Amino acid sequence: MSYTFLQNYWWCLIALLGGLLVFLMFVQGANLQLVNRSLSDLQKRMVVNSTGRKWELAFTTLVTFGGAFFASFPLFYSTSFGGAYWVWMLLLITFVFQAVSYEFLHKKGNLLGVKGFRIALVANGVLAPFLVGTAVGTFFTGSDFTVDKAAIMDASAPVISTWGSAWRGLEALAQPHAVLLGLTLVGLTTILGALYLLSNIDDEGIAGELRHTIKVMTPGFLLCFLTWTGILLCREGFAVDLSGMVFMEKYKYLHNLLQMPVVMGMLIVGVVLVLAGIWAGGFTGSRKGIWAGGTGTVLTVMSVFFLAGFNGTAYYPSITHLQSSLTIANSSSSQYTLLVMSCVSLLIPFVLGYIVYAWRAMDKKMITEEEMKGKGIKY
Repeated sequence: MSYTFLQNYWWCLIALLGGLLVFLMFVQGANLQLVNRSLSDLQKRMVVNSTGRKWELAFTTLVTFGGAFFASFPLFYSTSFGGAYWVWMLLLITFVFQAVSYEFLHKKGNLLGVKGFRIALVANGVLAPFLVGTAVGTFFTGSDFTVDKAAIMDASAPVISTWGSAWRGLEALAQPHAVLLGLTLVGLTTILGALYLLSNIDDEGIAGELRHTIKVMTPGFLLCFLTWTGILLCREGFAVDLSGMVFMEKYKYLHNLLQMPVVMGMLIVGVVLVLAGIWAGGFTGSRKGIWAGGTGTVLTVMSVFFLAGFNGTAYYPSITHLQSSLTIANSSSSQYTLLVMSCVSLLIPFVLGYIVYAWRAMDKKMITEEEMKGKGIKY
């Protein structure tokens, strides 16, 4: 296998993990129902028990996503995670609060009380998708860093990447296009959360509120997504020539879409499936919309990653020093490392198979009020 093939293979795996992460963040979106005043305390506990059975999958995928980036594209990991660390630290802190909340939410004598831990879950439900979306948004807007690979040979300054802003990644909040993607993910995960709860909770009162949530959130989500996509296709992009030089190209991401018909097909199919899931969950009596919506989410997110990295594009551009921008070719691990990891990646289908098996076992029976009132282990 050639070095180029291995680099592209691992970018595809990164894109897949990114898509799965966004899909599994339905857990975060579902927890926003905890501020729904139309739901009783018992109904909110049903929501928590539904999401509590899946939150570890989302967190594990996040860790795997970060680990895969570290192993396959270490220069991105050291630049982004080492420079824009406030974004990633805030993201991890919200997940820590989430884990603690599930553990102590309904335990007697807990420090923050039920309402306090519900607020923590809701904060995670908003901040986690917003931060992930905004961080990915910088793949297209650029970030404030410089890279000097020669510095690794200097014992007095063995730092390759230098971040230019004291805000350490939070300056992305001043990039409207990146923020717009963050808001898009908040809307999407809220809708996916409602679709998942519909498939998992047997309660007509909750079902009515979930369908109402889908109807209310859909216009804002579509407005954010279509606006973000329109700006993306019209803006300048960070192109890379055959010699590795980075330059600005008008309509770069539109060109990428047109020149990669498979990616265009993935994007179109993904969007259609998301809309089909929304229609099924919000406007029909179906409870299976999560599967169309989830599959569409994975395909759409993968296509976004492909637009950012393939077809001679810098996936992590620098607005400070254009030639410091990271590409698939200049930021990856060695050929030997990628080859060894590719062999290990052959185990992924078995891991996914186990996840599917465990998922089916957990969701074999829908959650009911009787279960919440009965004995047994509950969140």
